[in-house]
Amino acid sequence: MMDWPQGYGRRILDSVDSTNAEAARIAPDLAGPEWILALRQTAGRGRRGRPWADPAGNFAATLVMRPNETPDQVALRSFVASLALYDACVAATGRPDLFSLKWPNDVLLNGGKLAGILLESAGGMQGVSHIAIGIGVNLTSVPEAGALEQRSVPPVSLFSETGLRITPQDFLDLLAPAYARHEASFQTYGFAPIRKLWLSHAAKLGEVITARTMRQETTGTFETVDEAGNIVLSTANGRETVPAAEIFF
Repeated sequence: MMDWPQGYGRRILDSVDSTNAEAARIAPDLAGPEWILALRQTAGRGRRGRPWADPAGNFAATLVMRPNETPDQVALRSFVASLALYDACVAATGRPDLFSLKWPNDVLLNGGKLAGILLESAGGMQGVSHIAIGIGVNLTSVPEAGALEQRSVPPVSLFSETGLRITPQDFLDLLAPAYARHEASFQTYGFAPIRKLWLSHAAKLGEVITARTMRQETTGTFETVDEAGNIVLSTANGRETVPAAEIFF
């Protein structure tokens, strides 16, 4: 392991139902943040309860932490994780020009979906007891076309686009220190520098996109991401702020 970050645990599992589910199981006994890498997931899941296809050789991991911020601040770690993924991909390939970040939590490679992030948290009136940052990366292969939502960004793999083969363990050794760097920045300086850096890698910034929620669609020019992590669109009806949505190009 090269440059494994101090204070972060690391456990590798041959098989598990879901790394996020495993995170929930171990969270009460954690002494510090811990990475869980599964070489195989039998019941991986994506956003909004969708199944996450997880072919052998791809990356499926979760970072579980016990944060002390308010829930709205905890949720901003999706941007921290996005930046860490970007850095890990660039470190693996040496090609920063190939990658971009799709709001709220995808990494694109040559415009196709390479990776996704799923944040899950638990807690109550006292705040967030733990957060699980689930990360899936198509290192070697992509899900079958039938598993894709209509109009979604087509998936790509690191191998198909760059010819690079990297094991999940080696990718974790790039991702973990990258995450630790951005987490340290987030804890020290807050969201502002994370937001600025994320926007410098943002896909379709300044272009027309569609934000779709369960209730409506909003189409407009992607203007920025605000201080709360919301996407801001310039539309025919003026400036609109969207806190959560699926984004289509």
